[in-house]
Amino acid sequence: MYQHIVVAADGSDNAFRAATEAAKIAKLSNGRITIIYVADFEKSKTDVLHATSAESLYMERRKKLSNIENLLREQQIPYKIEILRGIAGPEIINYTNNNAVDLVVIGSRGLNSLQEMMLGSVSHKVLKRVNCPALIVK
Repeated sequence: MYQHIVVAADGSDNAFRAATEAAKIAKLSNGRITIIYVADFEKSKTDVLHATSAESLYMERRKKLSNIENLLREQQIPYKIEILRGIAGPEIINYTNNNAVDLVVIGSRGLNSLQEMMLGSVSHKVLKRVNCPALIVK
């Protein structure tokens, strides 16, 4: 079934809902989850300038994923976190297609308010270009 599930997360409520669905699937299939957080190039510049150290920057990014980590720990689902750098859509696609992923789960919209009226551009790109099944959660 789905042994390796990827959840794309950005700290949004939609990402948490996606992780909740991924957790249900992982529990049923005895799978493991990789949480992917992509540090966007444009935002990274500002984040780096305001960070006091590389460690504080890393911790700030991890904090955005803490609710998902807590969910997976509570349900005793094995997981790991991958923090990637680049543009979200291509990085998620690249990771998914090159790491024997069985299912990718992503929220329908992320933190970008310009995409509120349609399926988010990142989720749309991922859906079209990954080589495995994709679940879009709204």
